[in-house]
Parts: sequence; structure tokens; C-alpha cells
Amino acid sequence: MRISELSARSGVALPTIKYYLRENLLHQGEQIAATRAEYDDSHLRRLRLIRALLEVGKLPVASIKRIIAAVDDESLPMHEMLGTAHYALGPTVEPEPGADWEAARAQVDRLITDLGWAVHPDAPTRDELAQALVRMRQLGVPINLGPYVEAAQKLVSEVEMGAVPFDGPRDAAVEAMVLGSVLYGKAFDALRRMAQESESARRLK
Repeated sequence: MRISELSARSGVALPTIKYYLRENLLHQGEQIAATRAEYDDSHLRRLRLIRALLEVGKLPVASIKRIIAAVDDESLPMHEMLGTAHYALGPTVEPEPGADWEAARAQVDRLITDLGWAVHPDAPTRDELAQALVRMRQLGVPINLGPYVEAAQKLVSEVEMGAVPFDGPRDAAVEAMVLGSVLYGKAFDALRRMAQESESARRLK
């Protein structure tokens, strides 16, 4: 297809596609004439991935470039490629000096070990959870992670990761993981808040 058709089929404006090409976010088409290139379904998949990272993941272009580089590096195992995208989705948490932080981080590390979860020692999610635990202790919020662990495990194993096409194109796998992680995360949070409202009504009305 020509670039105009690629724009029409993808819903991405022509100037935006040309910007992605210049930034090497989108791979070049097959040059068939001095001023004409042909594009295919791989370009449509890549544009869907870029849109997912930009619009759903809310990632900056620099982060998207790192993810695209991981997708294009065929020597990088699928797990590490998905990890590159997964780590980019979360907030950056700076460790806080002091005993509270050290205790919270140690609790997170013990939890992961006890669960038998395969989480990299440098995974930013460890610090993210540790920060939440520090704030909970500071504010006197009771800590009971058990039900949340069970819900997270069930949601991820039965829904989110089940939708990732591990045997398909690499960019399609990243797109599915990003959409599942972000959108199901938002849906779960909305459902949890609705359940809180309903339970409040049940107890207090």
C-alpha cells in the first residue's frame, strides 16, 4: 500500500507517519521508485503499537524508542522485550533513605520470594510497592496485601497474559501487553471504587 493508504487504514495522519519514519519509530517501506515506497501489514501493526504506547501508555517518545529497539532486536528474548515495555509503563520511584524504606523494601523482597514470583531484583515495581508500604505505615493504614495478591495473580494469569500472542509478531505481543496492563488496571481500579461505594451503602444505609 502507498503511504496515503497506510494513513487512511491506520487512522494516523500523514505528517505524523512521516515524523515516525524520521524518528525511526516506524521502519521504512520498500522503495519501488525514487519518490515512492510501499508499506504492508507490519507497518499497520507498528503504528498500532506506537499509538498504544502514546495514547494508552502515555509514554514519552524517548521511552517508545527504547521499546521499539527491543522489539526490533530479534536476539532479545520475548520475556526481556516485554519487560522493557512493562518497566516503562510504571512511575519512576526514588528510594528514600532511612529505616522505613529499608524495612518496606525488605518486606517486598520477602513477599516476592514467598510467592515464588520471578521478578527481577532491579524491577522498578519492587520500589513502587515499597513506597506504597512506607506511606501506609506513615498514615496508619492497615496493611493486608493477601487479597490483592490473589486478585492480581488471577487477573494476570487468566485474563491479561492470556491475551498476549506470544507466538505472533513481537510488536503485536507488546501492544497486547500494554493495552491489557493499562486498560485492565484502570478497569480494576474503577470496579474497586464502585465496590467501595456499594459496600459503604450496604453498611451505612
